[in-house]
Amino acid sequence: MRVLSRLTLVFLTVAAPGSLAQHVPPWTEDCRKSTYPPSGPTYRGPVPWYTINLDLPPYKRWHELMAEKASAVKVIVNSMKNLVNAFVPSEKIVQIVDQKLVLCLSISEHPEIFLGEIISFNIFYEFFTLCTSIIAEDKAGNLLHGRNMDFGLFLGWNTNNNTWVITEDLKPLTVNLDFQRSNKTVFKGTSFAGYVGVLTGLKPGLFSLSLNERFSTNGGYMGILEWIFGKKDAMWIGYITRSVLENSTSYEAAKNILTKTKILAPAYFILGGNKSGEGCVITRDRKQSLDVYELDPKQGRWYVEETNYDRWKNPFFLDDRRTAIKTCLNQATQELTVFTTLMDVTTDQFETYLRDCPDPCIGW
Repeated sequence: MRVLSRLTLVFLTVAAPGSLAQHVPPWTEDCRKSTYPPSGPTYRGPVPWYTINLDLPPYKRWHELMAEKASAVKVIVNSMKNLVNAFVPSEKIVQIVDQKLVLCLSISEHPEIFLGEIISFNIFYEFFTLCTSIIAEDKAGNLLHGRNMDFGLFLGWNTNNNTWVITEDLKPLTVNLDFQRSNKTVFKGTSFAGYVGVLTGLKPGLFSLSLNERFSTNGGYMGILEWIFGKKDAMWIGYITRSVLENSTSYEAAKNILTKTKILAPAYFILGGNKSGEGCVITRDRKQSLDVYELDPKQGRWYVEETNYDRWKNPFFLDDRRTAIKTCLNQATQELTVFTTLMDVTTDQFETYLRDCPDPCIGW
């Protein structure tokens, strides 16, 4: 059995949105090694674990978690409502959601959180996540899957402590979830309390999966509007990942579903398996797969990475995380990388850490 701390670990300087490094401590443009286990000013602490019992009816599965996190969910919901109302006043978005959608009943049963609010909270994740995902294979053929969840960019800047408002509101809601049936783990994931989809997850012994947002003119807004007004032939991206983690029984079966199923919003699915060469980035529009870019260690492609840009296009010049990733991984010469979440399918290791951007924190 491998021990993660025995590996030489590289810290990529893409933890903050954008790769223009800050020329104030602790940020530099240098790749970093020996940063595992995480510590220092960018490390806030581990993420707590909760069990979701899939044997219970759906409306009962989330009661324990929501009883503990409801006040923090209310804070983020209010922050989001304030942002939305700046563009669509009089809470019309929440009203539409309340009238048109019926789901998330278990979470909305908390006396301080209304159904329309919590569903709006779930919709929010369909098109506001900036992420970095990597699957890397070492020389022995072992796979590691790492991901950064960057969320809240441009969603309210707090001038008092130089942080993004939504980013800070989400940190108390970050949870690791162990989805169990008959007291046995079906899959694990990192999510936010109040969100019923899965953005990062692992099926023990079989595969790992992360979801990154993909920007497109025919994007999630169009898909959600179609869904609200009756065209429901596509899946929510956070729910398809959860369904795949819960029901798929192999890497190939998961890849088949992720490449062929209609989805509400364009996305990148980053999928890792349990044997050499099983790792890919699936580039999706709403109706079909545009590209499947796979590991090929025999040809020297021992890692695949994805930020939020198609691999055949140049990234936005202020957000070139791709170059930072490739520079640091190429320096590592096939020694593996730790991000905010680290998943190892073979050993069933799943680790998530909260991160900080110490003041003075530059938002871009």
